[in-house]
Amino acid sequence: MKAILINEDRSLRWDNVPDPILGAEDCLIKIEAAALNRADLMQREGDYPPPEGCPEWMGLEIAGTIVEIGEEAKEKSDWKVGDKVCALLGGGGYAEYANVKYDMLMPVPKNCSMIEAAAMPEAFATAYLNLFMEGNIKEGDTLLMNAGASGLASVIIPMAKAFGVRVITTVLTKEIADSIKHLHADRVVVTAEEDIAAVLKEELDAGHPVDVAIDCLGGEVMGKCIHYLKHGARWIMIAALAGQFTQIDLKNIYVRNVRIIGSTLRSRTPQVKAQILAELVEKVWPKVEKGEVKPTIYQVLPIQEAEAAQEILYQGKNVGKVVLKV
Repeated sequence: MKAILINEDRSLRWDNVPDPILGAEDCLIKIEAAALNRADLMQREGDYPPPEGCPEWMGLEIAGTIVEIGEEAKEKSDWKVGDKVCALLGGGGYAEYANVKYDMLMPVPKNCSMIEAAAMPEAFATAYLNLFMEGNIKEGDTLLMNAGASGLASVIIPMAKAFGVRVITTVLTKEIADSIKHLHADRVVVTAEEDIAAVLKEELDAGHPVDVAIDCLGGEVMGKCIHYLKHGARWIMIAALAGQFTQIDLKNIYVRNVRIIGSTLRSRTPQVKAQILAELVEKVWPKVEKGEVKPTIYQVLPIQEAEAAQEILYQGKNVGKVVLKV
């Protein structure tokens, strides 16, 4: 089969690799689409190696068709050859085929295309993990989701809204704010015009402070913002695209009982990931099938153009997910 490989100069090529060898608990998936994530860029740069046992090529989420099922997978699951599925991978999605353990698969929701389904497993699992398992967010709470135009925000915002959460998000410009109106965030803060720390202080003083923040930016602004949260709030760091260092008033942290939580999906055990996927199918898929939560697709390119697709993410052009069609 073929897959996207990384050259020594970090350019990409579509080249031959060994066919997957089906494991007893695996299903062999003929991949139809694979979505991009920032973790793919980090892996390409040598900063985010795949877990042991995963293929060397990139790709954390796919959609496709089951073409073969291992003996133990047949006994432990209800999957059948021909089922349309989407899958969360440790790596290896930029390819024609992938072996996936049976409990890392989810059915494609009824009203979703394969392109949309490919854009869901990693983003939806990350959203669910940080909203409900780490954030313990509840109906009526307020969420701060930074970087509102990101692929992850395009899932987290509507997912939070579907569960009755008030959402504040940030974007750089008014033009970007206009482009995410369909996500229905309650307050969109244009950081070129407003100071997000001042906004959070205003929200605190008005009696509806932030209960949970999901932050992929970090940097200097994080330390300024964390002072203006609800007592007992959770600030969840999932990346530090705006910088790894900040200054924090530690007294404020313990007086207000604020928790800073570091969180990545990829580092979770297979058992935890399987639990997240099972809960997604049970609790979130019905809202997807009603149209309350859907991924935003920014652009679809052939898998042979993976380098051009990743360049969209490098330049921050995308509002929503970029997907490769196999």
